[in-house]
Amino acid sequence: MIRDITIGQYYPADSVIHRLDPRVKLMAVACYLVSLFLFRNVAGLVAVTLGLAGIIRISKVPFRYMVKGLKAILVILVLSTLFQLFLTPGETLVQIWKLKVSYEGARNAGFMIIRLTYLILGSSLLTLTTTPNQLTDGMEKALRPLGKLHVPVHEVTMMMSIALRFIPILIEETDKIMKAQLARGADFESGNLVKKAKSMLPLLIPLFVSAFRRANDLAMAMEARCYRGGVGRTKMKPLSYHRRDGVAYLVIGAYFLGVLLLRKVS
Repeated sequence: MIRDITIGQYYPADSVIHRLDPRVKLMAVACYLVSLFLFRNVAGLVAVTLGLAGIIRISKVPFRYMVKGLKAILVILVLSTLFQLFLTPGETLVQIWKLKVSYEGARNAGFMIIRLTYLILGSSLLTLTTTPNQLTDGMEKALRPLGKLHVPVHEVTMMMSIALRFIPILIEETDKIMKAQLARGADFESGNLVKKAKSMLPLLIPLFVSAFRRANDLAMAMEARCYRGGVGRTKMKPLSYHRRDGVAYLVIGAYFLGVLLLRKVS
């Protein structure tokens, strides 16, 4: 389960998506996430599905590898589905004791599952096709206008980059600690909810200690290298737009406009 988390990990491949400017991919993800909550009918669902399937195919990231990340939100999917099924008023389809499943609830539950699934897949695709350095540079460039409002753009993007870098490291650390605890006789599966929560203490405490130790080592390393923020800093690989980035912007605009138009289709 721990190794199934794909958000924050980079999958190297030679594809057009990997070569796109990170600012283009950030804009694409923003439009995609908005479009997920715009469609209310089957036509919009088909458009979003075709768009996501096409990008996954072009990215050359194995679909099985991306689907692994859905296991981490399985509980959220189940709870969201149950809430939508039984708490949405409307025309009753099925009644189980005092619980009623309405037509509106079943429809909302179906769309909710699809939206959450597509959200994870689309978000994972950004980090799978973009290195942390590229993502940091792209976010800093895209958010640069906020610097005029005295927003510490470089510091914010640096923190987000470090957080993304730490995700696979902490996942690997968690896996090592869990295997060590299992070798010592720990049991993380059996028992009721309270017992399972208590059994996680031998896992969480070493993980927190390791995370704080790594954070302290990183802070000392940055201080030893005289890190003083983004003022006057230059880039080893400056970002620059190419023809493919302009084409990508046109495709993103066409996709978003198509979803908006299909939203009005009954």
